Amino acid sequence: MGALFFWALYTPKLWAHLASRTTLHHDWPMIHLRPHHLLCLLTYVGKGYTPDFVHNYDRIAARMSKGEEIEIVDGPDDICAPLLKEDAAHCHGDSVGARDALAARDVGALLGLEITVGVRLTLNAARLEQLRAGFASGHVRIACQGCDWADLCTDVAQGGFAGVRLTGDL
Repeated sequence: MGALFFWALYTPKLWAHLASRTTLHHDWPMIHLRPHHLLCLLTYVGKGYTPDFVHNYDRIAARMSKGEEIEIVDGPDDICAPLLKEDAAHCHGDSVGARDALAARDVGALLGLEITVGVRLTLNAARLEQLRAGFASGHVRIACQGCDWADLCTDVAQGGFAGVRLTGDL
């Protein structure tokens, strides 16, 4: 009975969804993030590298806003997925890996968690507020040094995080 029920869940519509998804890791029921993207999501206002990137990022921000669980990964994550089609995707760069290490250290210290590969967490309203306060004060922004988006993120934080896609309705 149990196995039959399990296989009955795999309808053609579900298979089509699984075949068409654009994320690098499975996108169901968990979001896979590299550590520095915990910071990027705080100021994401719908701007990005390509239309596909923005569409994917919007989906991830919406899922996180609904309280979906996050798993920390090493290297390219669900947000990076649309960029991996490019020949010189910066997602594999050493500077991005260094940014991840700094973000893991600082976000972990702020939240009182160890942010390492395989750790799972959920952003609730209290954690989101804690992250935003740390970001706005600069306490978790060392990882942002040298990032092309740093000025935009500063403007968003100084504007009280108005227009961000990751909502506090968690």
